[in-house]
Amino acid sequence: MAKHSKKYREAAERIDRNNLYTPEEAIALLKSMPAYNFDQTVEAVLRLNVDPRKADQLVRGSVNLPNGTGKTAKVLVFARGPKATEALEAGADIVGDDDLVEQVANGFLDFDSVVATPDMMGKVGRLGRVLGPRGLMPNPKTGTVTMDVTKAIKDIKGGKVDFRVDKNGNLSFLFGKLSFTAEALDENFRAVADEIKRLKPSTVKGRYITKATISSTMNPGIPVDPASI
Repeated sequence: MAKHSKKYREAAERIDRNNLYTPEEAIALLKSMPAYNFDQTVEAVLRLNVDPRKADQLVRGSVNLPNGTGKTAKVLVFARGPKATEALEAGADIVGDDDLVEQVANGFLDFDSVVATPDMMGKVGRLGRVLGPRGLMPNPKTGTVTMDVTKAIKDIKGGKVDFRVDKNGNLSFLFGKLSFTAEALDENFRAVADEIKRLKPSTVKGRYITKATISSTMNPGIPVDPASI
């Protein structure tokens, strides 16, 4: 059995496990928990009543958080020629074409997000086994396969988060830092939750969100009432 720190145990004792909280209540409770000497990331995990094996139920998308993520993402762009120059001017951290594809294939993963121009996807597609499991594979549905690399980079740098349901029906996303105000965190959470609800597959019957938890880096998860989302 894992041993937890004194602060973690103190935080856990504040959670009523017989209660389901609203997102606002969960965020307020999270902010009242013992502090650490760094700014924790706040995230949510939703269990969806979907079958990801079916193409029409593979829920995925992206949202620009109204209050940002609290961090500046390191963006890698696969592009060549004028588009590579455009990407650098737009603030991309790493830009390249064939040589960069080879570097990533060999294990280079020092970046947070990936953008690619359509003409590069023939080469980038080979990186599926490397980028896919980390949620980094460029995709037109999330705006990361595009000729408008400037917009894609600025969206990511400005607080864009991507989400995708996993094989077990769980979907996780970060929505800020613990130093944010409760109102800012709630606005960010609602922005993502509303987009996830908008993407509900038409073939899904019954309750769509069946379970939800909000937590931060060092604190236990707080159970949230799906009906309140």
